[in-house]
Amino acid sequence: MTFKHSRGVSLRRSLACVAGASVLALTLAQGAVAQDSDDEGDVVIATGIRQALENALVEKRNSASLTEVILAEDIGKLPDQNLAEVLENITGVQITRTAGVGTGVQIRGTSDNRTEINGVSTIGGGTGRVGIAFEDLSASIIAGVEVIKAPEAKTIEGSVGGTINLRTIRPLDLDDPLASVRIQGENSSLANDGFSPRFSGALGNKWEGASGQEIGFVLSGSYTEQEAVSFRPRVDRDNFVLSDSGAPAAQSFDFLPIQFLNQELENFEFDTINVAGTVEAKPTNNLKLFLDVLYTDQERRQDSHRIQGSGVSSVRNVNVPAQFETIDFGSLDGVDLGSIEAALVGVIEPDLATDDDDPNLRFSSDTGARLTESSVVRLGGEWEKDALSARVEFANSTSDTENPNLSTTLNFINPNCPLDGSSNDNCVPFAFDLSDGLTFGINFDSPFAPTIDQLLDPNNVVLDAVTVGADTTENSETSFRVDLGYDFDTNFLDSIDVGYRYNDTTSEFNDIGSNFGTGAIANSPNGALFADLLVQGPDNFDEADGRALAFRNFLLIDPNAAFEDPSGTLATLQAALDSTPGGQEAIANGSRLLSGPSASTTAFFDITEETHALYAQANFDFGIIKGNAGLRYLDTSIDSLGNTDTGGVITQEVTEASYTEWLPRVNLAAEVTDDILLRASWSEDILRPSFNLLNTSISFPTGPNNAVSIGNPELGPESVTSFDASIDWYFAPSALLTVGFFHKDRSDLFVTQTEDAFEDPVTGFRDITDPCEQGGIFNPLPDRNVLSDTIGNGLCVPIQTTINDTDNTTQTGVEVGFQYDLSSWEDRIGFASGFGLLANYTYQDFSGGEETNGASGRGSTIFEASSGQTDVVAVQGLLDNSPHAYNVTLFYEKYGLSARARYTWRDDFRTNDTAAGASQNSTFGFPVVTASRGQLNASINYDVTDSFNIGVEAVNLTESNIEQFCVNDGALLCFEGLPDRRIVIGGSYTF
Repeated sequence: MTFKHSRGVSLRRSLACVAGASVLALTLAQGAVAQDSDDEGDVVIATGIRQALENALVEKRNSASLTEVILAEDIGKLPDQNLAEVLENITGVQITRTAGVGTGVQIRGTSDNRTEINGVSTIGGGTGRVGIAFEDLSASIIAGVEVIKAPEAKTIEGSVGGTINLRTIRPLDLDDPLASVRIQGENSSLANDGFSPRFSGALGNKWEGASGQEIGFVLSGSYTEQEAVSFRPRVDRDNFVLSDSGAPAAQSFDFLPIQFLNQELENFEFDTINVAGTVEAKPTNNLKLFLDVLYTDQERRQDSHRIQGSGVSSVRNVNVPAQFETIDFGSLDGVDLGSIEAALVGVIEPDLATDDDDPNLRFSSDTGARLTESSVVRLGGEWEKDALSARVEFANSTSDTENPNLSTTLNFINPNCPLDGSSNDNCVPFAFDLSDGLTFGINFDSPFAPTIDQLLDPNNVVLDAVTVGADTTENSETSFRVDLGYDFDTNFLDSIDVGYRYNDTTSEFNDIGSNFGTGAIANSPNGALFADLLVQGPDNFDEADGRALAFRNFLLIDPNAAFEDPSGTLATLQAALDSTPGGQEAIANGSRLLSGPSASTTAFFDITEETHALYAQANFDFGIIKGNAGLRYLDTSIDSLGNTDTGGVITQEVTEASYTEWLPRVNLAAEVTDDILLRASWSEDILRPSFNLLNTSISFPTGPNNAVSIGNPELGPESVTSFDASIDWYFAPSALLTVGFFHKDRSDLFVTQTEDAFEDPVTGFRDITDPCEQGGIFNPLPDRNVLSDTIGNGLCVPIQTTINDTDNTTQTGVEVGFQYDLSSWEDRIGFASGFGLLANYTYQDFSGGEETNGASGRGSTIFEASSGQTDVVAVQGLLDNSPHAYNVTLFYEKYGLSARARYTWRDDFRTNDTAAGASQNSTFGFPVVTASRGQLNASINYDVTDSFNIGVEAVNLTESNIEQFCVNDGALLCFEGLPDRRIVIGGSYTF
């Protein structure tokens, strides 16, 4: 069933109430039903940590290929509330977080993995390939998770690290009726809204006929509200003052001054509705029919803001830092980049003789949402007769997303400075102390400093810029597959499987928006004209780390009004523009009209991909050996439709591409003793590029430092050949020690390339005319701000595109896992027998590749000063890959008490995901390095009765921070992330 509704908050709240009420009649899919893989088909209901771990080991041991399994401990109770954090329990899996919430998963160092539900492809809300976003799906409706690290021939292609399959409860596996409900509340330590509600529940039953027929159903649902907050300060130090410059601030050494300050509060509010239903029927002993339906509806609202200190570089030559630190850049690709001094503590004062209106204080409010409706429908049947079996399945996955956005920027106008109104600069003094984190704020000791009352006076702010957006993305995949099997009664060949799969995938994107900038104080409406829209921003930026320096007093355009009434907000701002001197004349020529979003003809794309796949697989089981060997063939064709703008004339162009692949796959397992199992596998797979990387259209961002992404329709799939070997020692019941080795050869790796826009090394100005002869592309939208001395919009910005690396790369790793509990020692140690331990460690090394990143314009100048190097380049390699990672979980389960503490540690890694939207131009031209980090999660639950359970869970218990460095780990601290601690309390009842 697909629900169609407007995205208004009131209607969404109504749906939430309906969902919450429905949950009381349904249940949370907490009862993980695990079925052994042997022919006996014994069904075991998992009722606790130990039973879930034991059942998972049975599945892992009986699997013909390398597969990791996590099962729910009780009805609807996976180890964590978030599916990404559930997967973090698995050896070789690392995750990334957005505002502290798990959103991305890397398997063996790569994010390029498939996500399925009951074996069916899922579709994400963006233009990527990894499937449904993990924050869109509540862990409460999932009964089990498996990660297939070594694929079989029948495994759908498209994954480098592994395939994640999320499993729901199968009705015909039920022994007893299901009826359960869970009610919880979650609190964020950095939010001010108290506890956010969570409701979940499930209902299921199975009936048997007199002649052995069976029919059953399971219906589960959840409604979740969640608020996640992260503070993200950013300091750019990517400019320089040379010792021989003759500037007043020059020292006896070269140094890096402050270039830019940015205090960001990232706040996401999630409203998520999940409904999953399954019907299974066996009308005869040899026929089973099934229907699975899953529907998700998520509103991820962003209510973030940025307080910016810009124009700082204009006075860098007159402000002398009070303290410096030595930055050792380390080396890139064996080239020593030397060291340089950098500003550490000091003040940034206006200098009226040098620049009468810098530095500047700006307040930006980023208000928007990702509104995504997704569905997965699977319909099919299984039939068997004697040695022959057949399976037919139709499936459809869809995801429709809207991205409404209304973001605004206000300029503070300092009444204590003589401003001429020719720009939106405002002469505000700053203080900074980077000795223990990135802390900065207003220097209230300066004679130019505004008072708190002046900072909060609407008369002292003006409107600078307005961005409106309503992008849409519509994704779908329709597939059909048929699988045939034949069992042999031989001592060697167990069975043969053959199959065919057809899928048709589409992705359509529409860039819908508008951008407006005033450019100068004289053209900017005073805040008094829209004072009803202004609210005081949050003043709690010190709550994460107790910092003394922060921007605490500022005004924002009310994010609630911008989100809930965007048309009314725009109308108020338009009226303010009309009342500004010169407004009527500007309206007459149409130059100062705020408009709703309009479609960008140059950014539209519609991509269709069609694939036919065939496979054949032989399964064998003889003596101590079992396994399979097979071959998968696929034929893919792609049509990419985009618009081309030639001199204002829009034409549509279709770019075609196609490829075929043969993918052999072999898996072996040898049970050399009752306790020891050896595994080995060899396979080939491909990774298809994301749809946005294939499009032929161009989308222009509104920021002056954001790169324009240009698609590459000739981008081919990445190929990966994998080898795995492992030894598993099942040395006690529910116990395992495993050591594994893997090696991957990867070719045609996707590599992002950036062409910088030229900046004058003296003035810092960019070219503002089209074409950009010295590099980059002309973007007509951004406010030039401090990047030009000519007021207005439009300038040259970087170009970013993705290509296939021409060199092969290799990835080698070792995985170690351990699981044990003391339950068998109960007679000797009593209560202590409730303890158990899970631990894993992963090491991986990546090498090879040819495509490089090069130093940006500013970076080149700095490296020349620090080391004499004039042309610094480095192979990009594999991003988001940590060499080392480990995970330790201590649990206790006895006397109705169930407790767990998990510490996860991840080594440093390079990434393009930078805080506060920084471009590679401001990170010296190279991906930043996220420093190593550990996080502690914990939970405790108690069975009050056999049916009633209460509990509390904590995520990021110690409020562990995130640090990102430019160039190399430990070099120049550029960004920080200060995420919240989240506490969930609640209870569940099983009827």
